[in-house]
Amino acid sequence: MKFLANENFPFTSYKMLKNQQWDIVHISEGNAGISDGEVIEYSKKEERVIITFDSDYGELVFKQGLTPQGVIYLRIKKFSAYYPAQLLHQLIVVDKLEVAHKFTVVDEHQIRQRNL
Repeated sequence: MKFLANENFPFTSYKMLKNQQWDIVHISEGNAGISDGEVIEYSKKEERVIITFDSDYGELVFKQGLTPQGVIYLRIKKFSAYYPAQLLHQLIVVDKLEVAHKFTVVDEHQIRQRNL
C-alpha cells in the first residue's frame, strides 16, 4: 500500500513511517502549497492513500465528488509528533485495517469507514 502524507501531517511521524519501510511521501517535499484538489489528483495518479488532519476532504469527496485512492482523516486533538505514526502502525500493520478506496475517520474513540 502507498500513502501520501498531507502537509499538516507531522514530519516526525512521516519520517518514522518512512524508516519502517512504508511507501509514503510527504506533500511538502516537492509539492508544498498545492490545493486539496491537487492533493486528491496526486493521490489518484500515484495510487496513494491520503493521510490528513484536514476535515475539508470529507466535503471534497462526498459533496464535490472527487475520488482519491483513499483518505485517512485523523481527528485527534492533542498528541505528540510521534503519535500519528504509532497509531497508523497499529491500525495498518497490526490490526490490518483496509483503507484503500475508503474514507476512514479515526478519532480517540472510534474508527468509521465509508466506501468511495
